Amino acid sequence: MDTIAIILMIGAAVALIALLIKILAAPMRLLAKLAINTAVGYVVLFIFDFFADFFAIGVELNLLNALVVGVLGIPGILLLVLLKFLFL
Repeated sequence: MDTIAIILMIGAAVALIALLIKILAAPMRLLAKLAINTAVGYVVLFIFDFFADFFAIGVELNLLNALVVGVLGIPGILLLVLLKFLFL
């Protein structure tokens, strides 16, 4: 093969890899943010559950509840407590 053809193929491969990384960066950033929010939601739900046990309004600690609290925040906690009372 010609040296110029090899250089062009390497350049095209590098450009393709750079494009692929750029395309996949946004969804990975979104997944990382969602994972961090879920972890924070789990901690907040754990603290809320500790204090809510005194009033018998605690909710379960699981991944879905942590995700709801992580995404919605305080309204998420209120939603979970409301759902617990409605479907108890």
